[in-house]
Amino acid sequence: MQIREKAQLMSAAEIDRTLVRLAHEMVERNNGLASVALVGIRRRGVPLAERLAARLELIEKAKPPVGTLDVTLYRDDLSMVAAQPVVKELPLGLPVDGKTIILVDDVLYTGRTIRASMNALFNLGRPARVQLCVLIDRGWRELPIEATYVGRHVQTTANEIIEVRLREVDPEERVMLVEKVG
Repeated sequence: MQIREKAQLMSAAEIDRTLVRLAHEMVERNNGLASVALVGIRRRGVPLAERLAARLELIEKAKPPVGTLDVTLYRDDLSMVAAQPVVKELPLGLPVDGKTIILVDDVLYTGRTIRASMNALFNLGRPARVQLCVLIDRGWRELPIEATYVGRHVQTTANEIIEVRLREVDPEERVMLVEKVG
């Protein structure tokens, strides 16, 4: 399968401005950060969670705890992910019991990654509430999952893909709409 770039949806500056807005929404919705923890979904959700925590620290003068969640083995489509999935066992790094956990991911698509994340999260404890923050919501949900915080809604077709590229993982920083060709 080949892909071709169709459009740039967000520049690095737009990503940054969006994270500032999302951080303000989190403070407002949760009336501060007293019991809030961020959990980045591996892979690009992790740097987004770290960046949000830094923005929240600027707003509230206290940085919420940040954890990392690898949901590879919780996915119901595991056989389609890779022939031999590579699982990096990373401890969450924070207690979840009684906390408001904000799951952070780059793109919300079918909802299956988020379902797997909630399964993994509840295996680690019982949070008071779970909220979801995504940079891009592209629609096409297969499960009844809705994000609490959305950077941008983007309508896509079945042959389009949203590629989030972050400097912590990729050689560049931007959000692209790409199309499968051939």
